[in-house]
Amino acid sequence: MRKLLMTLPFLLPLPALAQEAPRQITVTAEGQVTAAPDMATVTLGVITEGETGAQALAANSERMTRVLAALEADGIAPADMQTSGLSVSPRWRQATAAGQREITGFVASNMVTVRVRELGALGGVLDGVMKQGGNSFRGVQFGLADGSALMDEARRAAVAEARARAALYAEAAGVDLGDLLSLSEAGSYRPQPRMMEAAMARDSVPIAEGELTLSATVTLVYEIKDAE
Repeated sequence: MRKLLMTLPFLLPLPALAQEAPRQITVTAEGQVTAAPDMATVTLGVITEGETGAQALAANSERMTRVLAALEADGIAPADMQTSGLSVSPRWRQATAAGQREITGFVASNMVTVRVRELGALGGVLDGVMKQGGNSFRGVQFGLADGSALMDEARRAAVAEARARAALYAEAAGVDLGDLLSLSEAGSYRPQPRMMEAAMARDSVPIAEGELTLSATVTLVYEIKDAE
């Protein structure tokens, strides 16, 4: 008897139906708050020269001792003073016609980073440092002792701006906003280049405090609903 062989096709899984892309509105917005600084960080110090490294360092140490004493006399706490750079290096004469270089002396440098918590005293502090032998200044950075409350204001402003913008986009697109699906933040804090003269004594170093801007950036993702 002849047998009939029937071959059944393999049943392959059907391709998964393409999932519909989520219907979302994503908005990124920034909130800003400006404030006057209430503290400053200054890097300053003494640079001296000598025929030997020991001479340069000894002269530097003598003047730096006076500088630190002047800072303490102006009310700077020891915890607000930190040595940030100490070095002794040779001073070289340019190469001669024979291509040789030679040491003509040594340079000693001692730098300290100082936090000044009373901005009204900043000009006088710098003036006192210079009178006691300070001859190197590497910038003043203004800041806030505690900016947490202001940062919260910036965060609220950022969320409000993002929410209003999302509502505007939804209205323009003819849809309704659904639930808030996610919220993420990236914060920043930067000086604002708008300057105001500080009230300093006329016989001290003039200082412009300016303003600081605290900013928070948030990204909100909303579900989209069809307009009812």
